[in-house]
Amino acid sequence: MMDQAGAGDSSGPTAHRLTTRETAERLGVKPETVYAYVSRGQLSSNRAPGGRGSTFDAAEVDALARRTGRREPASPAGELAFRTGITLIEGDRYYFRGVDATELARRHGYEEVAEWLWTGELRTGTRFTAPPEALAAARRTVGALPAHCGSTDRLRVAVVAAAAADPLRFDLSREAVLGGARSLIPTLVAALPTVGAGRGGGANGAGDGGAVASPDTGLARQLWPKLTALPADEASLAVLDTALGLLIDHDLAASTLAARVAASARAHPYAVVSAGLGVLEGPLHGAASGLAHRMLAEALERGGAAPVVADHLRTGRRVPGLGHRLYTGEDPRATTLFALLAEVPRAAPALAAARDVVTTTARHAPLHANVDLALAVLSVSSGMAAEAGETVFAISRTAGWIAHALEEYGERPLRMRPIGQYTGPRPPRPLPDAIGTPSQ
Repeated sequence: MMDQAGAGDSSGPTAHRLTTRETAERLGVKPETVYAYVSRGQLSSNRAPGGRGSTFDAAEVDALARRTGRREPASPAGELAFRTGITLIEGDRYYFRGVDATELARRHGYEEVAEWLWTGELRTGTRFTAPPEALAAARRTVGALPAHCGSTDRLRVAVVAAAAADPLRFDLSREAVLGGARSLIPTLVAALPTVGAGRGGGANGAGDGGAVASPDTGLARQLWPKLTALPADEASLAVLDTALGLLIDHDLAASTLAARVAASARAHPYAVVSAGLGVLEGPLHGAASGLAHRMLAEALERGGAAPVVADHLRTGRRVPGLGHRLYTGEDPRATTLFALLAEVPRAAPALAAARDVVTTTARHAPLHANVDLALAVLSVSSGMAAEAGETVFAISRTAGWIAHALEEYGERPLRMRPIGQYTGPRPPRPLPDAIGTPSQ
């Protein structure tokens, strides 16, 4: 078959060219299908140097993939797999758009890391600001909740209120989505009650009496008084800011998959975040740090980890804060946070208790610390509630869900439609007999 070059052929000397195999992999099709695209005029090609095979312009291939919808590669053991250019987990490390995530979070603030994830640009000094209308709506709605509600409850209703206050929420253009994300995240933080404030000052969820953070205030500093009544020192703020940056994304975790399914149905970004929050509330996901907090507090109270670990094992409970299916060693997020917590004097007892938990459990199973244990050290040593880690997780991961929504909006709509494997009785069956009739 003769190669065809379209009128818009961009095969200059500096253009990035792909082989037939690379093109097929990028499109998720067989090589035969690639040449079918060429014969239909959907793709242009040039002879490879030496006359063997063909090459294809990478930009043109990517444009075709966006038009036709990329087919997902086969995955091992029947697991779901989707293409993503956001986070790579490999060799006990993880990377945001190819950059070491731990280095990025240590050197840059949460907002800067979020911008990198969204745009691929590192914009130093970036700050997010809550719009007055959305913030007022979120505070009113959160303030109407019962006093016993937790932070995730408050965050979920705050998202709904912010969505209702945004008439442009159905605009899924990239700039509109980014503008909404930069407004939503500080709105969620400001809608949370300030710890230690009375009911009139917002302890029931009405924020801090209507005050709005300065545009120059970083998100970590805004979040700190929502988590603890203790004053913020710079070392502790650095731990919180780094934790926010580290937790922004972690590949296709359960909540992120839910967010992508919502985005695949072209749900607006607020609904995408709501989907993520719904899954995050599960005890095996965002709530895991609360279990680690309680265990660590008990270890401090009882003077060591041994009796606490023994109680967990005796009652058939797993020891929280240990092990991660994606890492063979210590979770790199935990490693990073432990190093920063070592610079916080008041964190020393909780940090020692965490190490004691790891050492004690190692006698039974070779498990390493994960990020939940590190978050527990921060929350216990800073006088935070057990749910504080989940709050940090939810606020941080909102940016990740938005990044995945942006990516999913560029894919074929409704592509995440699995087929059920029916295991019920085979038809046809007769109509069932009625059990009884309702009383008149």
